Amino acid sequence: MTHTLIGYARCSTDKQDLAAQQDALLKLGVAADRIYTDKGFTGTNRDRPGLDQALAAVRNGDTLVVPKLDRLARSVPDARAIGDSLTARGVKLQLGASVHDPSDPMGKLFFNILATFAEFEADLIKLRTREGMAVARAKGKLRGKKPKLSDRQQKELRRMYDTGDYSISDLADLFSISRPTVYRTLRRQPVTSVMAA
Repeated sequence: MTHTLIGYARCSTDKQDLAAQQDALLKLGVAADRIYTDKGFTGTNRDRPGLDQALAAVRNGDTLVVPKLDRLARSVPDARAIGDSLTARGVKLQLGASVHDPSDPMGKLFFNILATFAEFEADLIKLRTREGMAVARAKGKLRGKKPKLSDRQQKELRRMYDTGDYSISDLADLFSISRPTVYRTLRRQPVTSVMAA
């Protein structure tokens, strides 16, 4: 049975810095080469390579250390699933300075409260983002993605397609766009008069 501390840190965007979390983990006794990280991944996204590596690295008797529970999971079911999986493997979960003990009723309650707060915070962020986008849209500042082709290019693409001389792949290569973009452009543009000729 091993007794290794494995650390995990995460931030949601590439612009955020992991230094503070990594510092906290080092102060909690985790060796620098035992810290796994994810940058640009939200806590609601379960497909996180750094977390997968950390979970693969822990063995029976080890402790997974995270600075705060919301770095590990942003939903109650996900937090519980990770916590239960670690317990079943004989791995302890440490949140900051306190070790989570699933056999202790108070510890279990505290863990569930933290998980609920993490989920609530994630929901608030989503809500604020949606509200911010709605306000920007109302002010005309949010117009969606700019089309890859100008109006003139879109009309030309349609005209070329309607001649029957060009395949979807040909047009994708000629206009340096993907095949799905060609299909979307064709759906938006009316059939040209070439067809009638």
